[in-house]
Amino acid sequence: MSSTTEFGRRAFLQGGSLLMAFALMPAARKALADTEVDTLGTVVLAPDLPGSLRTNPYLDAWIKVGVEGITVYTGKVELGTGVKTALLQIAAERLDVSPAAVTFLTADTALTPNEGYTAGSHTIFDSGTALFNAAAQVRQMLMESAARRWGVEVSSLQTGGAMITAPSGARMSYAEAVAGVDLHQYAKASSPDISPEQFKLIGHAIPRLDIPAKVSGGAAFVQDMRLPGMLHARVIRPPRPGCTLTGFDKQAIERLPGIVKVVEDGNYLAVVARDEWQAIKAMRAGYAAATWTTGEVIPDQAVIHQLLPKLQSRRYPIQHEGQPTPSSGKTYRARVTKQYLMHGSIGPSCSLAWFKDGRLTVWTHTQGVFPLRAGIAEMLGLPLAAVRCIHAEGSGCYGHNGADDAAADAALIAMRVPGLPVRVQWMREQENLWEPYSSAMLTELEAGLDSSGRINHWKYQLWTTPHNERITNAGRLVPARMLARPFASAPSVPIAHPEGDGDRNAIPLYQTGASDIDMHFISEMPFRTSAMRSLGAHINVFAIEACLDELAAQAGVDAVEFRLSHLTDPRARAVVERARDEFAWPRRSSAPGTGIGLGFARYKNIMGYCAVAVEIQVHPQTGEIAIQRVVTAVDVGQIVNPDGLRNQVEGGIVQSSSWTLYEAVSYDPGGVRSYDWSGYPILRFPQLPKHVEVHLIDQPGQPFLGAAEIVQGPMAAALGNAVADATGQRRLALPLARKA
Repeated sequence: MSSTTEFGRRAFLQGGSLLMAFALMPAARKALADTEVDTLGTVVLAPDLPGSLRTNPYLDAWIKVGVEGITVYTGKVELGTGVKTALLQIAAERLDVSPAAVTFLTADTALTPNEGYTAGSHTIFDSGTALFNAAAQVRQMLMESAARRWGVEVSSLQTGGAMITAPSGARMSYAEAVAGVDLHQYAKASSPDISPEQFKLIGHAIPRLDIPAKVSGGAAFVQDMRLPGMLHARVIRPPRPGCTLTGFDKQAIERLPGIVKVVEDGNYLAVVARDEWQAIKAMRAGYAAATWTTGEVIPDQAVIHQLLPKLQSRRYPIQHEGQPTPSSGKTYRARVTKQYLMHGSIGPSCSLAWFKDGRLTVWTHTQGVFPLRAGIAEMLGLPLAAVRCIHAEGSGCYGHNGADDAAADAALIAMRVPGLPVRVQWMREQENLWEPYSSAMLTELEAGLDSSGRINHWKYQLWTTPHNERITNAGRLVPARMLARPFASAPSVPIAHPEGDGDRNAIPLYQTGASDIDMHFISEMPFRTSAMRSLGAHINVFAIEACLDELAAQAGVDAVEFRLSHLTDPRARAVVERARDEFAWPRRSSAPGTGIGLGFARYKNIMGYCAVAVEIQVHPQTGEIAIQRVVTAVDVGQIVNPDGLRNQVEGGIVQSSSWTLYEAVSYDPGGVRSYDWSGYPILRFPQLPKHVEVHLIDQPGQPFLGAAEIVQGPMAAALGNAVADATGQRRLALPLARKA
């Protein structure tokens, strides 16, 4: 590494010194994927088994059968995507029981398998595949047990309603049959076959498990939880990261009404009170009483994309292959930028913790209860077995927001008031200022055509800070960094391809002739950045699809036909053709300012396919962008719950529209200005698309491919192409519209 590394980002930002970004050539990142840890951070024990059985191969880790009934477990969590319902459908289908006959438990470190994080559209892909096979094998073993008891052939038996029936009419419950079965054994690599025509639950819509409490005002979220004798806590954060506490009148805060405890440990401050309003008032008094040093230097938002390539980085080669064919001279070059985004969770982060009888229990809306448990245990110096993390759904988030840090707050504070449960609720400004952001990014692209109008070369460079600062050690937790004996964060390491990090979907699925694609990974920046839905795919698909439109124009070919001519994957072609036909491409309104655009991607090039066609209206005076119509076609393999899938696609359309048109964290050397909703614009109800169509292409019997993140990139791309069509100008700096 260059010797300039020692000066750090402060030297650059204060003195204008140039930190040289040497293009080091590390070992291929594929080596990371070849270790015995999967992409979600769990140890691979049985690499030949399907889905998450690779990391949790014992059948009784997933399914238990007894006199009390059937219990099914998953290490994945419900984030509002409906996956809990879909996973239950899969398990019940293969067990041949009603969903109502199953007790379904999710993400509890004391009970469920360790599936790492619920992220990257892996839930149905991994956990669903595991349950599909584990449930089928358990049912088969129960039938074999009954067959032995009755002395008949297994093939002569039938199941239904958790009962096994023989040709003679004899009946045996699953609970009786399990007496002759040992479920504590590795799953097999193959499972009993089932024809998709036999599915009773998979492929059909059933009511969501998580909806009733949400629409009835019930206790739907961790924010709604209340425990007996519960205390309320609030944290007092520094003005910005890197600040050191220089003064605090602890005794004055302790004298306030209702105060049970004031926690002061290095730069960590918190107050604990008997009711929530007392805690809020004490927190406000604490903010007024605390004094701090200046803290980290923050750059100016206006120059962030000039700064990124100048910072110390490490080059990761993504793809370098092929030789360009003779060029026609028709070339397109683009520089595409994205600002920092925040998750903008509707409910600020919250957690409850209870330290009792030497054991700590934490209720949290984390996306990874097992990694969080390890981080909290390390931070507190507790044995791993003494910490239990239980997932409770949070009010809004896809990605790494403040959930883990709020859980660490609750754990840290609960240790100071043993025997009493503690609830920590962040305030809106704390969520906005302290959650990890989605990285600002810069991409530079060059592509050209040969004499036959086909793409003959593709050069793509991107600069990004980390998209994966999940909890791999205590130092990844904000409270642990502030203690008198602080923990240092584990080094930043990008996710291996093809999953990808900032480079997710940086390789086009199109035939591009020669390709040279690199990621410049910057690990030192003034903002902590981590996972947000789709990671780098949002900007990478946007950039790729803008280039496809521009090259199509230079070739004199319709944009959709140009894409189809460069796609060889038949399922990719099918979603593009379906979106084209349902949209009646290139039909549009005759009103002035109308534009149409299309975007396509296969998520990570290994998961679900999605094509989106949009029609927009750009107001000639104000420049306001109105989304008139969205038509989407998706293929995620075997569909589990079509209603849930449609909901996910519709939600992704809205979220991507908000990112692409409006969202950006506002900041300057004085600090972050997006501390409330007035400083962070999001899509409002009047700006929703006027008309949305979602067309599902089912693939019965094919593997589950995951759906939650497939639309973010294609929707952004379709909007960008539609704006260019409407205005005649290609906008390449996200967000595209004026702030709402």
